[in-house]
Amino acid sequence: MKPPKLPLEGSCLCGSVHVSLTALPLLTLACHCRDCQKLCASAYSLTAMFPVDSFSVTGDLMRGGLRSEGREHYYCRSCLTFVYSRIAGADDRVNLRISVLDNAGALPPYVEVMTDEKQDWAEVAAAYSYSRFPESTEDLRGLMESYSKSWSAPVPPKD
Repeated sequence: MKPPKLPLEGSCLCGSVHVSLTALPLLTLACHCRDCQKLCASAYSLTAMFPVDSFSVTGDLMRGGLRSEGREHYYCRSCLTFVYSRIAGADDRVNLRISVLDNAGALPPYVEVMTDEKQDWAEVAAAYSYSRFPESTEDLRGLMESYSKSWSAPVPPKD
């Protein structure tokens, strides 16, 4: 897979919130859980996990989607675009909605999770598939290592 040029940039629908990422994702995934279906108004959500220190965001955000215990979801206060999530216990990373990136097509899902809640007609071309989630932290780390090896040589940041 050819890595996208860094930094990765993006915004919400109205342009009030901007994101910038200075590292390649740790992992990309499609989540088929009913919460994601409702939060994203789609059959699944597309997420890219990034190191928190590579992520910056500007604009007026609000927390929402509070039904998901252990997760904080952030939206543009103006247009309500779902921008990113933080997960309790995963303080070293942020889960960005891939759709906010200007070059969203450059980050296809590598893993699909929660396929036991998947819509029958939804198809995702992912290398790995889980009925729920990876079994352990070690499994997740293994997926991240495998994903990072799928990139060809990294592209240096733009000057």
